[in-house]
Amino acid sequence: MASNNLVVRLVCCAVVCAAALSIITTVPKAEAAVSCGQLTNELMPCLSYILYGGNTVPQGCCNGVRTVFNTARTTPDRQAVCNCIKSSIVGVPYTNFNIVNAAAVPKKCGVNISYQISPNIDCSRVQ
Repeated sequence: MASNNLVVRLVCCAVVCAAALSIITTVPKAEAAVSCGQLTNELMPCLSYILYGGNTVPQGCCNGVRTVFNTARTTPDRQAVCNCIKSSIVGVPYTNFNIVNAAAVPKKCGVNISYQISPNIDCSRVQ
């Protein structure tokens, strides 16, 4: 089960990065349009792809990525998403395979982001 939590967190990282397409600043979570719980629910379908890879990302995953991306339109929302994803992967072991898969999700879902998805992303620098 620990690997499932890792995958969920990596998926959240990928989704958060996709959703955090604009400048990110410090904003309380209460102001965000997307809660960590909602984020997890939207990105849960990405878990299998992040864990096992494949030629295509599940449609449910892409739908979740698009939903988060389209919902997190303001700087506070994008920051909340980024912070949620970062906090969800703290202390969870992951592999380069998982990171590569998570980073590929936005592009494979047709969501263009201008930065590298990584567990070490500095949310304050996302544009």
